[in-house]
Amino acid sequence: MKKDSSKRGRTARNKKGLAARRRKGSATRIGTTARNEDVTLRSFQVGSLPLLNHLLERLDLEAMLRRHLPKDDVRQEIPTERIVLLLVRNVLISREPMYAVADWAACYSPELFDLYHVEIPLLHDDRLGRGLARLYTATTPEFILAVVRRAIDEFGVTLDELHNDSTSVMFHGDYASAAEPGTYHGRPQPAITWGHSKDHRPDLKQLLFTLTLAKDGGVPVYFSVDSGNTNDDTTHRKTWDVLYELVGGPDFLYVADCKLASRENLQHIAARGGRFVTVLPASRREDREFRKRLREQPDALVWNPCWTREDETQITADDGQPPKIVDVIRACQQEQVTSDGFRLIWFHSRRKAELDATTRGQRVQRAIKELEDLQRRLDLPRTRFRQREVVEQAVEKILVKREVTALLLVESIEIQEETFKQQGRGRPSKKTKYQRQVKSRFKLTWCVDEAGWRNAGRDDGVFPLVTNDGSLTPRELLEAYKRQPKIEKRFSQLKSDFNIAPVFLKSPPRVLGLFTVYFLALLVQSLIERELRGALSQAGAAAGATPGDESIALYPEDRRTKRPTARRIIDALEPIRRYEIHAADSNDEQPHMLFEELSETQQHLLKLFKINHKIYGR
Repeated sequence: MKKDSSKRGRTARNKKGLAARRRKGSATRIGTTARNEDVTLRSFQVGSLPLLNHLLERLDLEAMLRRHLPKDDVRQEIPTERIVLLLVRNVLISREPMYAVADWAACYSPELFDLYHVEIPLLHDDRLGRGLARLYTATTPEFILAVVRRAIDEFGVTLDELHNDSTSVMFHGDYASAAEPGTYHGRPQPAITWGHSKDHRPDLKQLLFTLTLAKDGGVPVYFSVDSGNTNDDTTHRKTWDVLYELVGGPDFLYVADCKLASRENLQHIAARGGRFVTVLPASRREDREFRKRLREQPDALVWNPCWTREDETQITADDGQPPKIVDVIRACQQEQVTSDGFRLIWFHSRRKAELDATTRGQRVQRAIKELEDLQRRLDLPRTRFRQREVVEQAVEKILVKREVTALLLVESIEIQEETFKQQGRGRPSKKTKYQRQVKSRFKLTWCVDEAGWRNAGRDDGVFPLVTNDGSLTPRELLEAYKRQPKIEKRFSQLKSDFNIAPVFLKSPPRVLGLFTVYFLALLVQSLIERELRGALSQAGAAAGATPGDESIALYPEDRRTKRPTARRIIDALEPIRRYEIHAADSNDEQPHMLFEELSETQQHLLKLFKINHKIYGR
């Protein structure tokens, strides 16, 4: 990446300060140094940075950041757009904490970040944090749509099907300044507060992170951050309106989970000519009525097979045995209409039926274990469970909690325990009188209700999908919804590869700016995967292709894959380094440069990305 001083916009005062810092920081250790008496060897990490820079240049992200960011102060030593791009690269490669970014960047050649070597030590956590706060003021829907439109035009991403979901991001800390929604430099600031925790941590405050992906490669096209106590169903209308603007009309299929299926959301989309696919919530009357019919009149319904999944990991035997079928999904022939007037189609999955039965059995086992614990408490010498009403309430609490009221038959048997207590003091004798005392104890017995178990199993594996698109066949409707888990994969990458949580920044604007960095990193990562997988698919389908051209050896023991992840791609390029040899007796001011010879896998990777490996990192 070439440095353009005019583009950096430094004033004369900045340049003087830069010269002073250059003299002062000339001893700053950049890269790794090895010396003997006459020769100095300096080593710099190259890694995957040239590949990431190639993608960032295609996105023209620096220019877009410069247009949307607030104008830098004349005292700004490093342009904010360079700081943001540096953080995007850091999240993709290493995910170092803010205070360690300077040390991480010092391992690489500074020009790969479009920085001078004296600017690397200036990347302290406060300067990076101020850059994040400035980024948050620029993170408007207009900025996000501008970035996504560039990605769509440059990489040819299609927007015919969009998937939406949300997740909660946990926070450790008080965040008193963000206890209520507010504003920061004209931008709305959501509240970091308690809400429904999808990570099952109700003790921690959170923010709601909503993400929308394109079916094409799982490329993120929009994100938003809302207060931690925001209901998921309230985010869909404003998200759909932004997507309407992005696509330029309602000509896309909007897919989401059951939180979309509120009457307000569905009517909002349908009234504007949009199309949707979602799951009918179990709380709806249509769900209860169908399951009741399924249990009482199962033979009245006709099911047609519409989808089959085979075990892709199974190695086909030499005898020509077909692969094992792991799931068969059938669609109910009798389509229904919801009270809102939308199509309602029921499906039955054989695999889901097995999982439902297993889950039901686990609930029964947990309930039995809790009943055993309750029995031990009943047997204690000083137990407080002496009344039948108290015992029955405790049993009912367990059955309701584990949702096994119709599956377990529990009986409490009262046992009269007789004891005698001496009246008066002194040693017992023939004349001593005793008082008879009777205390009640209870013995629990339980067994599985076979009729209730059979009745509960009749609706195992069924689930309803709702749509207003009359042109979709049941198979097409099912396939659209089965692509929804792609977004769960992106959330997994956010929380595992990128370590988005827990968040340790204190300033809410900096936190929200960091979320924008994560979105940009997720966008670049998805484009890397999409580009490479598309290139592998084309190579395998090309004329004269040989077996193996559609895959690449990125796993240990040279194992091949057709769908490599960005993490594997980055790790495969990380060992690449560059070397400089400085000889003390040389009159040449330019050091002698050495470049590592790339492996066959690395060369193959770069070829698939249409990057010349001979000039990679030079």
